Amino acid sequence: MDAPLIALVAAAALWGAAAGRLVPRAAYRLSVAPDEPWRTHCPAGHAFAGPGRGWLGGPGRGACATTPAPLTAPLLTALVCAALALAAGGPRPELAVWLLAAPFGVLLACVDLRVHRLPDRVTLPLATTLPLLLAAAALLPYAAGSWLHALFGAAALGGGYLLLFLIHPSGMGFGDVKLAVPLGAALGWYGWGVLFAGAFAGFLFGSLYGLGLVLTRRAGRGSAIPFGPFMIAGALLGLLLGAFTAVP
Repeated sequence: MDAPLIALVAAAALWGAAAGRLVPRAAYRLSVAPDEPWRTHCPAGHAFAGPGRGWLGGPGRGACATTPAPLTAPLLTALVCAALALAAGGPRPELAVWLLAAPFGVLLACVDLRVHRLPDRVTLPLATTLPLLLAAAALLPYAAGSWLHALFGAAALGGGYLLLFLIHPSGMGFGDVKLAVPLGAALGWYGWGVLFAGAFAGFLFGSLYGLGLVLTRRAGRGSAIPFGPFMIAGALLGLLLGAFTAVP
């Protein structure tokens, strides 16, 4: 790697580590049942910041400063951001969009793993903001994708998941449908091949995980699994493939 790319990857990793520090508290606050409000206190009993910005993890007046946050989320976010920068191969406009979205992907995966739900407070803003950011990226030099393809990808993947939800609602959560919209936009940016690869990888990862649970007798065939993390992992794989092979 040349020096500029090394610097870009290092900067992306530092961004991911810093943004990832906000994930554990936000995940803890949002990991509640659908009919329950956000958690207002940490496990040690300290109050979080107010609802306007507190779900991002504080700190703020009254926020917990004594309960240590796990390092898993910052490390994972840093690795994801570094991998995206490395695959992009340079400072492409869409890379900024991926780096901004990466912490939210880690947050959604954490919440879904804990309580099997994807909160609207994260999925809906992501579904509206990410296509708008890609529209801005498409106007800049060295963009390596298509905003029109991103819109088609959002409609295709979101529509496909909606169809699966209508056919078998007990096997697919509506939060997955909402998450499919921004993931489809991101994958569609690089074309239909990347969209298909990322979507297929998500189903493959989820199927292998479910099969592993059945074989180890930790779950039955009809047991529900959190599918959001596998959708996000498949989309990440697709983005890495698309960024690596795209030509600006």
